[in-house]
Amino acid sequence: MEDELRNLIKVWISALISISYCYYISSKISKGYLRLLSLLPIFIIFLLIPLFLSSVHLCVISAFFLTWLANFKLALFAFDQEPLIPLPSTLSRFFCFACFPIKTNKTRSTTRIYNKPMPKWVLASKIIIFSFLLHLYSNNYHNSLSQLPFLAIFTVHIYLESEFILFSTGTLLSTLLGCKIEPVFNEPYLATSLQDFWSRRWNRMVPSVLRPTVHIPVQQYTARLIGPKMAFFAGMLASFIVSGLMHELIYFYIIRKSPTWEVTCFFVLHGVVTSLEMWVKSMRLCPPPHRAVSSLVVVVFVLVTAGWLFTPQVLRNGVHKRVINECLFVIDFVKSLVV
Repeated sequence: MEDELRNLIKVWISALISISYCYYISSKISKGYLRLLSLLPIFIIFLLIPLFLSSVHLCVISAFFLTWLANFKLALFAFDQEPLIPLPSTLSRFFCFACFPIKTNKTRSTTRIYNKPMPKWVLASKIIIFSFLLHLYSNNYHNSLSQLPFLAIFTVHIYLESEFILFSTGTLLSTLLGCKIEPVFNEPYLATSLQDFWSRRWNRMVPSVLRPTVHIPVQQYTARLIGPKMAFFAGMLASFIVSGLMHELIYFYIIRKSPTWEVTCFFVLHGVVTSLEMWVKSMRLCPPPHRAVSSLVVVVFVLVTAGWLFTPQVLRNGVHKRVINECLFVIDFVKSLVV
């Protein structure tokens, strides 16, 4: 564990040096392909950095913050686009806005209903549920479960842990920097459609970087070939494909094996079904179903397709055991400090 912590420190010192280069040198180069070329070494460094970490949690967190968020935001920075333009006043703000799930005060917000802070009772309920899951792990109750029930509780575990990590990181940094924070997750189990789930409720930092880097450029390019309406769907499908490829990359960082492309198929499937859903809505062939019915259909579809395509690599390669063991290690470490 000491070696892993040393590697983690080295990773983030390298990230700070890389971002300093972007702030002090690349920002002085005129926007466009010349600045993009100057950022190419940083893109490569951020692609390789997660390979220096073996812990699932530390590897995934570093990959999401650096390989995904930072690289995509720096790509926008190369062409003078938000959120790193206008250039923040200090290196620390530039570093935080580039690498972490927070937004500048000037970043455009989405509909107000999705920007409400999490009610305290909801947060308390999630903490209780997560504590209960950790209790199951610590007493080895999960080993007696069949695959389907275990997969259900492990999915809840991953969602809650991801939400806690991203929310805590964003809250801490936004407090220190005095910037605005919007919820990264926004009760995805209440989504009334796949469009609602992916664009407004599930890990909202991802669509916020995929929209300007993938969706809009593909839409603009294909509009001349297939028309504006179909170009919109082309841009959306391209975003799902890129998201699938990024998830494949993160899986590679964790298991260090060649991809099986199941995760990419998961996102392609959801991209196609979401496009069909939006097309059916635009045709107005039938009245929309009741909110309770549509929410249930969305949750079932996401869970079934995730069990079919998203989680098999996790189970085959024992990633779930590594995740649980790391959680139990942290619990034992905290207990040792308290006692």
